[in-house]
Amino acid sequence: MDINDKTLQALAAGLKFREMRQEVISSNVANAETPGFKAKRLDFEKALARALDVDGQQGMRMDDSRHFNVGGGGFENLEPEVHEDPNGVVSESGNSVDREAEMAKMAENKIMYDTLVQLMNKKLGLKKYVLNSER
Repeated sequence: MDINDKTLQALAAGLKFREMRQEVISSNVANAETPGFKAKRLDFEKALARALDVDGQQGMRMDDSRHFNVGGGGFENLEPEVHEDPNGVVSESGNSVDREAEMAKMAENKIMYDTLVQLMNKKLGLKKYVLNSER
């Protein structure tokens, strides 16, 4: 039995990226009054889906020895994308942070983080049960 399976890796990566997203959102809220500050977004869902590649449809084919593996998924090289929010409304001071929207995103992110923690606990509990029952 593989202790560190794909599900656990995905849950751990999800937790890490939710934490990173929380930091980006917190930075946006902290800079809500800073003139010229542009709200940032952290996107990791596409990278995580690519790493999971459950059905094998997102990987690139490497049929020839001259092909390079440039995005074959995996959790080792998983990088989120941080960019300026293109949907932000710019105020007179040049700031694009909507404090209420950021607080809503923060609450949603916390719920998703808590859900990931619960799923990881369930998965580890199941593994512990299986390991103890094999004795």
